Amino acid sequence: MRLLDEVSVPSAHRGYQWRDGLPHLPDRPGAYRWFYADATVGEYSAVFIFMLGSLFSPRYSVGVSRGALPLGHSAVNFALYRGGRRLCWVLSEYAHASVGMAGRELRIGRSRLVYTPEGRVSMEVDERCAPFGGQMRARLLLTPEAPAAEEVQLVPGVPHYWRALAPRSSARLEVSTLGVDADGRGYHDTNHGAELLGSRLPGWHWARLHGPDETVVEYHLPGGVAPLRVTSGGGVTRAERSPLHAGTRPSRLTGWGLRVPQHLSAGPTVRTEPHLIESSPFYARLEARRGGLDVMGEVADFQRFHSPYIRWMAHFRTRVERQA
Repeated sequence: MRLLDEVSVPSAHRGYQWRDGLPHLPDRPGAYRWFYADATVGEYSAVFIFMLGSLFSPRYSVGVSRGALPLGHSAVNFALYRGGRRLCWVLSEYAHASVGMAGRELRIGRSRLVYTPEGRVSMEVDERCAPFGGQMRARLLLTPEAPAAEEVQLVPGVPHYWRALAPRSSARLEVSTLGVDADGRGYHDTNHGAELLGSRLPGWHWARLHGPDETVVEYHLPGGVAPLRVTSGGGVTRAERSPLHAGTRPSRLTGWGLRVPQHLSAGPTVRTEPHLIESSPFYARLEARRGGLDVMGEVADFQRFHSPYIRWMAHFRTRVERQA
């Protein structure tokens, strides 16, 4: 195990004061950034993602070769689950995004992400469910309990970066359209890159585990790259490279033929057997809860997404909206 060193990522990116405002937004064809958060509150789990250069956009995948810019393919994703079953899915794509509140607010359509002056994270979704569903209004408020990790480069020499901004937070989730209003535990991070995912980084899987005293996040990367691990608790957050796992990790195929891990691991000793809560040809979301532990994980095969057939299928899970 080793702590990540100073050359893992250019110094201009490493430790920006994220609570003071949004980072630089992507402005070149193929580039992207997204802001992810999840929350576990009672029997509910929720995921919020604000995307610039949407990884779920077949239009951006095709358009990059013609100079498509990331802000022209901005998107809002929200999913709510209860007892391992999806209650709603929002994925709305817009041709514009804007920044307000002196750089603290990202607005996409009627939805917005705000880093408040008090140091909280607010994500508000006001959208329609995809593809033809009803109105959905949801709000997540996170109060960080530990500092952010430093930003790290996922694979040496390849321009894709990740930073756990609020790895362990208290959370308040309100879904007014479904009568949900509860407190729990939350997580927030950001990814960004200078080229399309799938061009040189084919995919990954990661898991986030909340335990009674700490949160552990692990990124498992292809090509013999050592996994990344962030551990946060007791007012301390650290990032490190874990040793490569000896042998082959057990896995299984989903109904779409996507290979997913049979167990999610977060930390050296914790392994859980998850169940699928989201499944598609290139992407899966998994969850496990047991004995006071809460685990959320995702698997992505970005090369699969860029195939014409899967891009065509992706249209049916997305609403393309006019600007609000």
